[in-house]
Amino acid sequence: MSAAQPARASLLPNPVQQALERMGLPAEDFSTMAGPLGVTPRRTIHTEGTLKLHHYLPQAEEVYRVPVLVVTSLVNQPYILDLVPGQSLVEFLLKQGFDVYMIEWGRPRREHRSLTLEDHVLGRLPRCVERVLEHSGQRELSLLGYCIGGLLAVLYTALHADAPVRNLVCMAAPVNSDGLESLKAWMGEPFDAEGLLAQHGNVPGDWVQNALRALRPFGKVAGAAGLLNQIDRPEVVRSHLRMGKWETDNLPFPGGVFRQMVRDFLRGNRLVQGTWEIGGRRVDLGALRQPLLHLLAQEDHITPYAASRDLVRLAGSADKQEIVLKGGHVGLVAGRGAELRMWPALEAWLAPRSV
Repeated sequence: MSAAQPARASLLPNPVQQALERMGLPAEDFSTMAGPLGVTPRRTIHTEGTLKLHHYLPQAEEVYRVPVLVVTSLVNQPYILDLVPGQSLVEFLLKQGFDVYMIEWGRPRREHRSLTLEDHVLGRLPRCVERVLEHSGQRELSLLGYCIGGLLAVLYTALHADAPVRNLVCMAAPVNSDGLESLKAWMGEPFDAEGLLAQHGNVPGDWVQNALRALRPFGKVAGAAGLLNQIDRPEVVRSHLRMGKWETDNLPFPGGVFRQMVRDFLRGNRLVQGTWEIGGRRVDLGALRQPLLHLLAQEDHITPYAASRDLVRLAGSADKQEIVLKGGHVGLVAGRGAELRMWPALEAWLAPRSV
């Protein structure tokens, strides 16, 4: 079994810490108070450098024929999709009878600074797909990608006309950088991406975290205030702390991928223009022919609707659907709102297409 994911300690805002101590919960960091995350039983069936491919043990008597491969973000820990029992998209899918696999990209070190999109969508991801099919004994699978993981799933599927992908499901996947107005303004031509990479090799996790926080500058303060208002509800407090633990545990952005994302995606917006080439091959969203579902959040400040809406419009799939749900970027996949809205919508769409 794989061990639960560790998370770097992050100090709580003092007023919150003081209020929790008054409740008899003395602690100094999210890691201690939130407890272990990502504990759904699984086995690692493939490794490649920092990458690990996990297979989750079944939790239903009958399992759908088509396995599900979850493609996670490069800059976020995957346990947001598997927080704790009862607050886990992975667990939900298992209990509905899906055969679930997950790619954990891992924490890149300086020696991984040259990793590119070619390495991911033309090499590492295809090898994971092959291993899932070998392990499951099936000929096709469903891809389920979150945020940048959704973009990677799109790129892989669009670049492989013969990809053994039965269904493509994306959750808050960015495709049109014109909708990422704040990031585009910040990382425009004056932004020295090469200087950042020359200094660090990869983009540090703290830098990624601060960049995301800058999209909603008062989000942490508002979150702390909201926690104080719910301080007499222990489970709400614990759920909040789990989210806080994850939000402070960003992964470094591989240098080569970051360079391409800034140049070709963010500044050039080449994906929706149909001019993005990866490994000398043009990415054509019209080449997507699989049944496609895109799940979006109304209040998503990280992948706003303007940045994600064009996926379904441009895809060549005959069977395609976009579902916009109440909530934000994280609340789309985790928390009470996800449990009530997104998870059932995903299951209702995917189940009849997995037999």
